[in-house]
This record gives sequence, C-alpha cells and structure tokens, in this order.
Amino acid sequence: MSSVTVRVPAKVNVQLSVGPLREDGYHDLVNVFHAVSIFDEVVAKESESITVSVTGKWSDQVPVDDSNLAIRAARALAKHAGRTYGADLIIQKDIPVAGGMAGGSADAAGALVACNELWGLGLPFDDLMEIAGDLGSDVPFSLLGGTAVGTGRGEQLTELPTGGTFHWVFALADGGLSTASVYAECDRLRKASGAEVPWPQLNDSLVEALGTGDAYALGAHLSNDLQPAALNLRPELAPTLEAGRQHGALGAIVSGSGPTCAFLAIDALHARDLALSLTTTGAAHTAVAAHGPVNGPVHGTAVPRRH
Repeated sequence: MSSVTVRVPAKVNVQLSVGPLREDGYHDLVNVFHAVSIFDEVVAKESESITVSVTGKWSDQVPVDDSNLAIRAARALAKHAGRTYGADLIIQKDIPVAGGMAGGSADAAGALVACNELWGLGLPFDDLMEIAGDLGSDVPFSLLGGTAVGTGRGEQLTELPTGGTFHWVFALADGGLSTASVYAECDRLRKASGAEVPWPQLNDSLVEALGTGDAYALGAHLSNDLQPAALNLRPELAPTLEAGRQHGALGAIVSGSGPTCAFLAIDALHARDLALSLTTTGAAHTAVAAHGPVNGPVHGTAVPRRH
C-alpha cells in the first residue's frame, strides 16, 4: 500500500475513580471508557522519514514535532519491527485537543493501525496493544474501542458488554486543560481536605446499566473524581453542566480531565434538541451530538502502491 486511511474515535469516561497518589507519581484507576462517534482520521503515506501534519479543527494546537503522540507511535512500531520505516502521517482533527476525550491517544492508535498496514508488518492486535500501553494510559483503549474498564494506570483493559446505543452531547470548550495539571489539582484538593482517599472500585450499578442499555440508570451513576479539580481550574464549566441538567440531560459530567462536558440524552432526537438548546442559550459555544459505543480504529481506504 502507498496510502492507508484509518478512522479513530474519541472517548468519554463514564466512571473515573482515582486512587491515592503513588510513589511513582501515578494513581491507580478504575476507568470505564466508552468510545463515541466523534472521529479523527489518520492517513499514512509512504515516505523516507516519519513526519506529521494536522488539518481541521484545532490543528494549530497540535504539535508536529517529536512530542506528537502519533509520531511516537509510528517510531515505536518501527522499533518493535526492528527496521527503519517512514510515513507521512496526516491527521484530520475533529476530536478536541486537550479536551478530555483522548484525541492524542486516538491519533496514536490510528498511526499504529495505519503504519502496520502501510509497512506490511502484519503484527497481531496483541502486539499493537503492548506498544500502545508503553505510549500512554489511554492509547490501549483507543486501539480497542467499544466499552471497557481500565485498571492500573488505566491501560489494563477488560471489555464490558453494552445492551444498546447511548446518545450523548458534548459541549466543547475554548482552550484545553492539561491532564497533568488536573491531576495535580486533584491531589492538592485532596491534601487540603485531609480526607483519606479510598481505593478505587468499579461501580456495579453502572456496569449493569451499560449491560442493559438503561440510559436513565447510567445517567444516575456517571462519576468522575477529577471533576472537582477541573471545575476549580475552569469555574465556567459548572454553569454549563447545570444548563445541561436543566435541559433534560439524564447525566452531566466533565469528560476525563476536561474541559469537555458530556451530557447523556434519552435518545437521538433528545440529543439533537439538547445540543441546540446549549448553543442557542449560550451555555456552550459548540455542542456536538454523538452516540456510543463505537468500534476502535477502522480502515477507510487503502491505496495500492504504484509499480
């Protein structure tokens, strides 16, 4: 192949329970990921070196140097294969940057899948998952898709069954939030409170709601331990969450480390109405309706190499 295109989804965390700060600076997590129908597109083209360019929304906020996670993913894949490869990676952004929806991790997963195909490596999924785990805590789920619970740093995944389609609205904020800064603020708030931080536990009622497809029950059990920290750093998110509740959202939550706010809707029609209400009332600058769960990276087009 001379060109491979892969579509990769965003995620929302329907449960994010954060344990005490560990000596290595990480936290043990119970992190229930849910892939949703907001997508980036990653194109890998034949090249002598590994480069990246970004188009679409928020493209000016994405680094195109060695810090880009898609570049790091491609290089890690080449190293795993034991050879020197090249690829021009072209990312079409629709997932918010630093928005708590794993946009960078999605691009890394897309680069792994696209380059594995472009370079004809034929590496099995388990190998790609191993590489993904070394790249970041969210990359393995971005590769897996669907709905899953992550433990450890979030990279140890167990798939969870879902009994139907859930409909969401995402209020996209201007500017992002650094994941590291939100975790640091979480630790600061906890230390200031003096309360003992419990060990994270999977919410069985939430798992049951996912399995039965009960949107009302799921909405009641959405939780995010990072939300107080995100709201402290971005106080303007609180009125957005409240506006979503007032317009009938079954649940309202900051997605991951934020600042994207996620609202669970009753159905597709309610999601469209909720998105419109949030924008027309000024509660959100941009609101996007989506559904989940969706699959992980999906091949789009593969262009044969010219001889």
